[in-house]
Amino acid sequence: MQVTRYRRPVEREFLGRRIGRRSTLTVAATAVVLAVTAGVGYAQTHQFGTDQVGQVTDRGQVVSSDQYIAPYGERLVINNGKIMSSSPSPDGTHLAAAVTDGGSALAIVDVKNWKVQQVVGTAASSTPRLSSNSVGQEGPTYSPDGKQLWLGQTDGYTRFTVNPDGTVANPTAVNIPADGTKHALVGQAVFSADGSTVYSAVNGQNRVVAIDAATGAIKQSWNVGNAPRDMVVVGTKLYVGNEGGRPAQSGDTTMNSYGTQVPADPKTGATTTGTVSVIDLANPAAAPSSIDVGLHPTALYAKGRALFVTNTASNNVSVIDTGKNKVVQTIDTRPWPEASVGYEPNAVTLTDDGRLLVTLGRANAVAVYRYRSPQEPVSYVGLLPTDYFPAEITTVGDQVLVSNTRGIDARRPNNPAGHGTHDTTSSVQRFTLPDDSVIRAETAKVFRQNGWTPGSVKLAKGKSYAWPVPVPTRLGDPSTIKHVFLIVKENRTYDQVFGDVPEGNGDPSVTQFGANVTPNQHALAKQFGLYDNTYDIGTNSAEGHNWLMQADDPEYTESSAGEYQRSYDTENDALGHQKSGFIWTGAQAAGKTVRDFGEFQSIESKPAGATWQNLYCDAKNMDATGRPTAYPIQTGSAIPSLNSVSVPGFPLFDLDVPDVYKYQIWKQDFEKNGPANLNMFWLSNDHTGGPASPAAEVADNDLAVGKMVDEISHSKYWKDSAIFVVEDDSQAGLDHVDGHRAPIQIISPYAQHGTVDNHYYSQITMIRTIEQILGIHPMNQKDSAASPMTGAFTRHPDYTPFTAQPNRTSLTDGLKTPPPCGVDTPAAQDPKAAAVPATKVPADMRQLAAEWDAWKSRQRLTGSHARADFANPAQMNHYTWYQTHNWTTPYPGEKKFYAPNDVPGAYIPSSENDG
Repeated sequence: MQVTRYRRPVEREFLGRRIGRRSTLTVAATAVVLAVTAGVGYAQTHQFGTDQVGQVTDRGQVVSSDQYIAPYGERLVINNGKIMSSSPSPDGTHLAAAVTDGGSALAIVDVKNWKVQQVVGTAASSTPRLSSNSVGQEGPTYSPDGKQLWLGQTDGYTRFTVNPDGTVANPTAVNIPADGTKHALVGQAVFSADGSTVYSAVNGQNRVVAIDAATGAIKQSWNVGNAPRDMVVVGTKLYVGNEGGRPAQSGDTTMNSYGTQVPADPKTGATTTGTVSVIDLANPAAAPSSIDVGLHPTALYAKGRALFVTNTASNNVSVIDTGKNKVVQTIDTRPWPEASVGYEPNAVTLTDDGRLLVTLGRANAVAVYRYRSPQEPVSYVGLLPTDYFPAEITTVGDQVLVSNTRGIDARRPNNPAGHGTHDTTSSVQRFTLPDDSVIRAETAKVFRQNGWTPGSVKLAKGKSYAWPVPVPTRLGDPSTIKHVFLIVKENRTYDQVFGDVPEGNGDPSVTQFGANVTPNQHALAKQFGLYDNTYDIGTNSAEGHNWLMQADDPEYTESSAGEYQRSYDTENDALGHQKSGFIWTGAQAAGKTVRDFGEFQSIESKPAGATWQNLYCDAKNMDATGRPTAYPIQTGSAIPSLNSVSVPGFPLFDLDVPDVYKYQIWKQDFEKNGPANLNMFWLSNDHTGGPASPAAEVADNDLAVGKMVDEISHSKYWKDSAIFVVEDDSQAGLDHVDGHRAPIQIISPYAQHGTVDNHYYSQITMIRTIEQILGIHPMNQKDSAASPMTGAFTRHPDYTPFTAQPNRTSLTDGLKTPPPCGVDTPAAQDPKAAAVPATKVPADMRQLAAEWDAWKSRQRLTGSHARADFANPAQMNHYTWYQTHNWTTPYPGEKKFYAPNDVPGAYIPSSENDG
């Protein structure tokens, strides 16, 4: 491989740990010219240079979402998972936080001593111990006297008694029965003033109930809007924010959300209404009234006559005069004029001196306003920086407390061998609100940390006479690239695949699928370039596919991670769609054609006999004869605009379907119809867990992609094509730099050939690059601020096609039943590369392997109910490691092998929980 190294210093500081850097290789003949030196005025995320995630710089610590973090005030990192929501105790001495993704459900923070005092969950060491780690979007809630704490869970609440020292004890279940298949999925709990009644937003059943606080009995029920979430009592009125808006009416276009048809946009499927229901507690028999607000009302806060409602998807705050029960003011929360959506206001409070504080979840900031009365317009002061994704804000005396869902990113110090995306952290931040001059100074810092610069989105005006270049400076100017192929894979880190490439920043000790398993990925990297500093943002598939299709993981999905019951992948849930649409709707708006092959689809049915073995043989027959498949699979989408461009018969996530079969379905369509301007694919078998061994499944995925590139590069469309290969997330293993670091590939005649590029890139910068090529307007502030990957392209094309490499790992390895057309015989392995794992289990490990096989059979990896990431990630990663290391090497950082239920950090997920 010819190598041009973008140089970074030999040593970098990572949270106090020094990381050595191997010496660089330089080949002057293939020098790459950076976009900034070429006069292209992208100033946004080029600010990262070769910084790595986790690195602390003078701008702050780098996180995987194209941002620096350096919070104002004091930070307490919580290494027990992500905070979904939090509440202070009535006396202000403690903060109770619902947490997830760390093997626990509740953390109690001692605010005075600034430490985590107690963690409660399902682990055997937890005191007290819970039966479930599920948590809802809101709460936990203290009783007015501070003696009880109610934690929202899937089917109701767990009620604790609060000890004098602030810890909790005596968990008692308060169940709310399921309504058919609809669990309670509770939102906020609110106590009556005397503490005798708890009002619960039953999110999954579109109602509010009154519960006897002593007995747990339901005393009253009111039907409200769709997906009630937060609530507040003002006098004798109970106000309820309905995230899904009003009930559907005759003539509405609707889309499903947890079994309810909600008003939705006919093209994007995004919700179109938001409401606040008003329950008259003095007249409980009366039907609730309704107030229209913005989209996705998530947080409610009342003071005096004012009720503040954060409309997360509308990017504003409604001010309701509770004396009139009407909206009297709408406060804009869009601090950067370049983009109108994507800031995601999600919590609000008002200080005693009249300063309104609104957390902007996706901007890592608190917006500050001067407020006097409901009717008098507020005045904007500025921004204060937070940690990663602030989600709650409150005041305790003169102190402001902010809970940040993702803290310092996935940097939990629990494995010396590397990081994983589920090494999630959160944080609590506290400060005394400074004067306005300090806030204005901090505003500039927030802008720098987000890459918000003037002119980030340049539009071509009128008829363009610009000379075509691969990545135009202005949206709408011509590109030399007319056909973009976006291939989405599943779950691998950079080190798992490319850790064995000496030219890159890899760690071979955690490599599982090196050159003998992925010869095509390695050959593509050698020909078209290696990218060793690129990051997926999401923790899992629910987040990752959203980042690729929406350039965001909307707040609804972010805050649903505590149970994932209402929806996981949000393709078929209107609440998970941003109002500005998807990358394909942007392409259509720009006059471009789109074809989709599985990505973001949610409907599939297979004919009888469509087993892995039969589909594998069918793929061979299709390749030899050109005949159509003998097993036509029916697919579709709940989103109207995607359904209209989806190619029928291309399978979704189902590890019973070989990727080489999917390749044949695409190939026949490609040869018949040619490509669209934007072509999207989901090739998911590198997820592993299907009938074949992990190495065989990754090899199947590798061969399918290699053949696809071969087909395109030998076609007449190659001269104006670009292929982007990306993982949806990188949760399936460890990486020595960061768990979010993932393998990507940019394949095109215009790609920089034979280089090693270690500039910071992310999924967002990749999506922005595609938008820039096709003239798609960015969808929100995240991709608006992102820098196109201009430096990854050259204006001097190399039209040399790619020739697919034969697989060196048998695609039928590990099958218990061989295919009727015979087992696959692979090509010879490269003796210089790591050997392919053996399928045979050593005699002394067979009992343990059998326990893991039994565990695997319950993980919904195949068949009509297959679901990406259903398996607990800690367990899945251990199982794959054991298999790829011949059951002879414990998981990195550990000294012994574990049975499934004994894996450190794992807990047994519920039937709808990805863990």
